[in-house]
Amino acid sequence: QVQLVESGGGLVQPGGSLRLSCAASGFAFSSNGLSWYRQAPGKERQLVADISSNGAITSYVDSVKDRFTISRDNAKNTVYLQMNSLKPEDTAVYYCNTRILGMRYWGQGTQVTVSS
Repeated sequence: QVQLVESGGGLVQPGGSLRLSCAASGFAFSSNGLSWYRQAPGKERQLVADISSNGAITSYVDSVKDRFTISRDNAKNTVYLQMNSLKPEDTAVYYCNTRILGMRYWGQGTQVTVSS
């Protein structure tokens, strides 16, 4: 079955960095685009970044452009989100996502807290 397992979250001070990882299994990883979403308390889940199946095309929500970088390693079936210059408003649970035959699959999420 499809599994997405996020890791790498934690508590970081404003201006700090974190790298999230999402290990995938149960599907043809190198054939699928992947996304990172986040959900802050009391807010709707928000798309943060997308990456195409071969990694050549990426896109970002405006609020994280020039601070976050999405990447993937198809040999390791893993997608990453490098987050730099973190701000308190980046605090959220971050989720990995893929869509297969019209169905969305989610990981369990990893908490990122940006606070001094």
